Amino acid sequence: MTKNRDLLIFAALIAIGLVAPMLIYPVFLMKVLCFALFALAFNLLIGYVGLLSFGHAMFFGGAAYISGHVVKVWGWTPEFGILAGTACAALLGVAAGALAIRRQGIYFAMVTLALAQMFYFFCVQAPFTGGEDGIQAIPRRAAFGIIDTSDDINLYYVVLAIFAFGFLVIWRTIHSPFGQILKAIRENEPRAVSLGYRVDQYKLVAFVLSAALAGMAGATKAVVFQLASLTDVAWQMSGEVVLMTLVGGMGTVFGPIVGAGVIITMQNYLAGIGEWVLVIQGGIFVVVVMVFRRGIVGEIQAWWQSRRGQA
Repeated sequence: MTKNRDLLIFAALIAIGLVAPMLIYPVFLMKVLCFALFALAFNLLIGYVGLLSFGHAMFFGGAAYISGHVVKVWGWTPEFGILAGTACAALLGVAAGALAIRRQGIYFAMVTLALAQMFYFFCVQAPFTGGEDGIQAIPRRAAFGIIDTSDDINLYYVVLAIFAFGFLVIWRTIHSPFGQILKAIRENEPRAVSLGYRVDQYKLVAFVLSAALAGMAGATKAVVFQLASLTDVAWQMSGEVVLMTLVGGMGTVFGPIVGAGVIITMQNYLAGIGEWVLVIQGGIFVVVVMVFRRGIVGEIQAWWQSRRGQA
């Protein structure tokens, strides 16, 4: 029943997405979709495995750099640039995950943060990243040789398809036997070990999948905005995706999408007030933690379940 409901809601969101660029600026919508996919990837790790990563910006930004470089310098088309960024993020996830999953709790978070900072300074020094200037003016070549991505509307539908693919991969993962084991690890890891599950291997696979999807989001974002910069790999980006997930609802299917929409909308429409946007975001974070601890979607689900229970 829950699976059918999720798919119906997803179908409704895609239907809305198909007509949304007729009403809303498509570049803004593409930014929301990219960060929604990023938040969904992060939520797979924290919401369903219980691992808090403060280093997901290295996958997001690293894939953006790879995608931007192969498209601009090597002349690859956007779809191959995005695939290259995703693959590199997955490989980076294997290396980082193999080290990080040896620890738990706050130690896991600190290891991921340390690795992300090391990667940040690598991006500052590496010649292909452009240093503080980043990779600019990434060309929008025809996707699959036929789709003119220089047109924002055409590119929007490509991004919508990528987002839909990423969402379905995550949805299938959390509703599979593999996903049930991840939830068991989150709830009681020692018990999962006692039942004979190789917990570290499951956590590593989840970490790599989360890293790959975060990389897909970053690579797509680089193609959309024709830019890959140090902002994408900075620790603030890792903090931002944590905020999106918590605001929307950690451990929920649609919470990260809502959280990304809220935060990106605030950044876009409150940009005129400068740094005060960060103050407002901080205030929202405090309110969510103190009052809506399950996030927007989590609280709505709890309210709906309580109503059904009373009926």
